[in-house]
Amino acid sequence: MATTLILIFSSIGLALATMLIIIGIYRNYLEPMIQEAKELDEVSPSKGFKRYIFNRIIGVNKAFVGDDYLKYLRKRLIMAGEPRGLSAEDFIVLQELWAIGFFIVGMLFCILTNISILWSILFLIAGAVYPIIWLKDMVAKRHRLITKALPYNLDLLTLSVEAGMDFQAAVNKVVEKGIQGPLVDELHYMLSLLKVGRTREEALKIMDERIGLPAITSFVNALIQADRMGTSLGKVLRIQSETLRDQRAQRAEKLAQEAPVKMLFPLIVFIFPTVFMVLFGPIIFQFFFGEVF
Repeated sequence: MATTLILIFSSIGLALATMLIIIGIYRNYLEPMIQEAKELDEVSPSKGFKRYIFNRIIGVNKAFVGDDYLKYLRKRLIMAGEPRGLSAEDFIVLQELWAIGFFIVGMLFCILTNISILWSILFLIAGAVYPIIWLKDMVAKRHRLITKALPYNLDLLTLSVEAGMDFQAAVNKVVEKGIQGPLVDELHYMLSLLKVGRTREEALKIMDERIGLPAITSFVNALIQADRMGTSLGKVLRIQSETLRDQRAQRAEKLAQEAPVKMLFPLIVFIFPTVFMVLFGPIIFQFFFGEVF
């Protein structure tokens, strides 16, 4: 009887202790976490919780990540158009998460294939490098869109200036009527800099740094030089427009010359074997079996 009572009271005491521990953990850790997550994003608690986790990891990363790498990432993210609103600190967290995910996959792969666990380190490195490759691809994609839209928008800017508009009004016309895309977004940002008091030269240089494209650099340098020398802006823009058209024609010729070389691999791997099978298949069949289809 006494043993039964001891077991009952011990079970009750253990249950109470467990409940108190759970309440303590909730009030001291989970409740503040949930509250902060709600403050970070009132509309979507899941996004707020994600932001909370990112902030905590970012706080730990500050002790290990150098300023030079952060500056490099900020520049590349701006050149990519700040995809998904990522900051440099967020991007490092993504690198870490991808590295951990690839490492786990690598561990499972090594266990299933019965090879050395050390090979999972390659998966870890691949996971850390993948976001960099993705970011590079985003920059290249944005540069292609800017290069494609630049000739038309520059022609529109040239016509607007030659029609008597000042530079700011002409850029505003391009923003309204030009080909929409990252180039127009950057011109709109440049206009906002001019409106808050930045000089034309400063605004152009900032736009050039944000885009990081040689064609834009040449365009910006020509405008800055014309501004300093007092040269007619319309004349400079006309020259730049003609230069861009010539460069576009040269790129088209280069791509046309590269096409035969790029076609060699699919021709050799996919098309030639099929042709040989059709031409020489019946002959080989007749040689070995003495029959014709």
